[in-house]
Amino acid sequence: MTLLDKDGVRLTVDDAIATVTLTNAAKRNAQSPAMWRALAEMGSLLPGNVRIVVLRGEGKSFSAGLDRQAFTPEGFDGEPSFLDMARGTDSELDAVIAEYQEAFTWWRRTDLVSIAAVQGHAIGAGFQLALACDLRVCAQDAQFAMRETSLGLVPDLTGTHPLVGLVGYARALEICATGRFVHAEEAERVGLANLVVPAGELDGAVADLAAALTAAPRDAVIETKALLAGAAGRTYEEQRTAERAAQARRLRDLAGLGE
Repeated sequence: MTLLDKDGVRLTVDDAIATVTLTNAAKRNAQSPAMWRALAEMGSLLPGNVRIVVLRGEGKSFSAGLDRQAFTPEGFDGEPSFLDMARGTDSELDAVIAEYQEAFTWWRRTDLVSIAAVQGHAIGAGFQLALACDLRVCAQDAQFAMRETSLGLVPDLTGTHPLVGLVGYARALEICATGRFVHAEEAERVGLANLVVPAGELDGAVADLAAALTAAPRDAVIETKALLAGAAGRTYEEQRTAERAAQARRLRDLAGLGE
């Protein structure tokens, strides 16, 4: 069932699995503000029974990043150009960027597990969109690069936090400051990719992972995800306390004693 199909992105739902597809293969799924608004909208359209969201791109590339039209004086039709944005007040500029970030923020909701299926290029905004997901399954030809600094900019689409969490500060700094490519083999070795497979096996590997993730009871996965997501911000003792509280909820639910 297709719930949304516009601005270079499509949302389909099949029972507990939703698929978000970037559909502008001719431009290597380059991103625009219109696409970001559509992606943000999709997060609010998901039916309550959806447990897994797969993010994929049509064609040879997952996403080559921001559409270069954004860097022209005229920008996109009906959108503020970068020059227009720079002329705004601090609060106006902050509000515009915050709106753009909404496309990247809902993928880690505790009631969902999101999987990015990455082939070819995942550059800049494309890299950050892959980082927005919980998990990444990559084809052997996948290449990640954070090119914002080479353009005199910074990564501002929520990618810096998960990148540091996955590979550590020093490696994240080196990847971002140099803008170099991280190929699939390295991505798997340093923790960016959960799994790397031949290109022809990408869809099958993602389907297998989605099936494995839906095998366990949903509430147990939700509680576990919340525990793991919050672990870095807790002390060891605080995490022990959180584990006990979560387990108490699960035991009461299993015994039919939940609220």
